Amino acid sequence: MTLLAFDRYCDEIALQVARFAELVTAPGTDLTATVPTCPDWTVEELTRHMGEALRWVEVTVRTRAEREVESQDVPDGAGPAARGDAAALAAWFTEGGEKTVRTLREAGPEAGVWGWAGVHTAAFWARRMTHEITVHRADAALAVGAPYEVAGEVAADAIDEWLEIVTFVQRTDPHDAARELRGAGPDGTRSIHLHATDAPGLDAEWLIELGADGVAWRRGHERATVAVRGPLTAVLLAFYRRAPLDGGEVEVLGDRAVLDFWLERATFG
Repeated sequence: MTLLAFDRYCDEIALQVARFAELVTAPGTDLTATVPTCPDWTVEELTRHMGEALRWVEVTVRTRAEREVESQDVPDGAGPAARGDAAALAAWFTEGGEKTVRTLREAGPEAGVWGWAGVHTAAFWARRMTHEITVHRADAALAVGAPYEVAGEVAADAIDEWLEIVTFVQRTDPHDAARELRGAGPDGTRSIHLHATDAPGLDAEWLIELGADGVAWRRGHERATVAVRGPLTAVLLAFYRRAPLDGGEVEVLGDRAVLDFWLERATFG
């Protein structure tokens, strides 16, 4: 598995910030609408969450933090005082995104900084925020009924990173749900195959094994207990629990219960 270039991640954050802000200010966007894939949030609350996260990362990288930065130490992290002002919200969001990208570029990929997944460099945050905003932009698009697309190499890397995070959590600090992913089924190791049908040049296929020693995964085309097939963006959204398995965008073949088992338990922790 090869990571994208550091500058590619920075470019993608900038692109996703711009597209997210466009959703916020688009005609007809209701900032009070509930986000279906994050039902505890409205569109405005989702935007504020993502905007605060960007500013938090900016402070983390700029100060070369050696431990987790407290939210109260993030300048202007809460966003505009007035609610319901799409223009002010988008301007605050955009400013935070631009600061984050600028700080990441100035730091460079090897800059040492605290990280929570075993990687302590600015490169970790460039990659993490690329996928954080890529997926949350999908949440926003679904909430306002807008189309959603993402570059194939970014979508494939987002799946890689999700699998890396799940295995890291299980290996280092497993919660109850993560522990349940460990252990073979009655007929041996349970497995999941993800198969993007529209990205042959990206090797966009994955095998995930739930064995007695924990979760293991690799890129490749192999038989599995259950398979998910479809366009890469659709596979990404289904695997991130942003799109229903029965929505017609992906096809599930084999033992659906194994896939449901994974989706219910695979989290950040």
